[in-house]
Amino acid sequence: MEKILIVDDELNMQLVLKAMLQKEGYEILTASDGLEALKILKANQVAVVVTDLKMPRLDGMGLLEKIQDIYRRSR
Repeated sequence: MEKILIVDDELNMQLVLKAMLQKEGYEILTASDGLEALKILKANQVAVVVTDLKMPRLDGMGLLEKIQDIYRRSR
């Protein structure tokens, strides 16, 4: 089963997206900001990251840049 990571500081948005994607058969992981998402990504094989742009600590664009750096180093 493919895992999707939802990153959003709004709990209601996390819950709505999680419910919709679980109905489609995906395993869902959630994080409240980019730093929490990075910890989850280190511990899990994730197929897709769906992220909000404006979040505390590490925003969505910063998260995507860090994911790209990690991917480049692992190749």
